[in-house]
Amino acid sequence: MDSFEINKIIAAVLVVFVVVFGISKISNLIYHVEKPNKSAYKVELLTANTSDSVNTATSVDISALLAMGSVDHGQKVFKKCSACHSVKKGGKNKIGPALYNVFERNMGGLENYNYSKALIAFGKSWTFDEMNSFLIKPTSYIKGTKMAFAGLKKEKDRASVILFMNQNSDSPLPLP
Repeated sequence: MDSFEINKIIAAVLVVFVVVFGISKISNLIYHVEKPNKSAYKVELLTANTSDSVNTATSVDISALLAMGSVDHGQKVFKKCSACHSVKKGGKNKIGPALYNVFERNMGGLENYNYSKALIAFGKSWTFDEMNSFLIKPTSYIKGTKMAFAGLKKEKDRASVILFMNQNSDSPLPLP
């Protein structure tokens, strides 16, 4: 190949670059879009409690919340949980602990399950309120928990799962 052919190839490549970048610059001049000064929507975040590793949950009327749910719906929603948890009497621990008789049990209270240090240090018992707050987003409620679950955002789903777990007990707690 002689130098004239190489010059034509280099010239063609340069022309392509000039055309591509030229079209880009010209279209930016013709179709200039002003960006807004402030966002069109505002995202509100939960405020974290910085004194310890736990988020403060907003107070919820638990009796009104539980009135939204049903045991039958809870059984359907619990299928998401059943990959990691058993709710049967005498059920074995899976990736997560068995949840039969979970209410009024100390968090981290099963002796044959290796809980995260954060859950053990939390030092509370499972109540309807605690379970609701935990199920919203476990990793935000108890920082450092091993439970890698996104949470249940819908109130009806959380209420139904709580009712379903309460029914799976030797002595279900009376509803508030």
